[in-house]
Amino acid sequence: MAEWNAEDDKIVTLARAGRARIQAASGAALRDTTGRTYSSANVEVESLVLSAVELVVGQAVASGAEGIEAVVVCADADVSVSARDLDVIRGFGGTGIPVHHVAMSGDVLSTQLT
Repeated sequence: MAEWNAEDDKIVTLARAGRARIQAASGAALRDTTGRTYSSANVEVESLVLSAVELVVGQAVASGAEGIEAVVVCADADVSVSARDLDVIRGFGGTGIPVHHVAMSGDVLSTQLT
């Protein structure tokens, strides 16, 4: 796994801001293979329920991204990154992508690879 760097700090900030902006249960940020970043939060409106990861991967795909370098999910400590979200990341970006779960404080709670 690649070492933590300033670009990882950036997507932590984006994931935290995405969550805080609408006081969502979770936020996510993604850095694509060209260094562009995307952020989102989970959405639950009547029949529309999308995770922050589904939305942020969708934004990357819609923007023409060709791959994923790293993903951050900002959620409470008792919330894990779901198998569905890992499948969404893996489905677009492949295997070996670091997925960092961070608290609202920005502290890294866990890291796993797709």
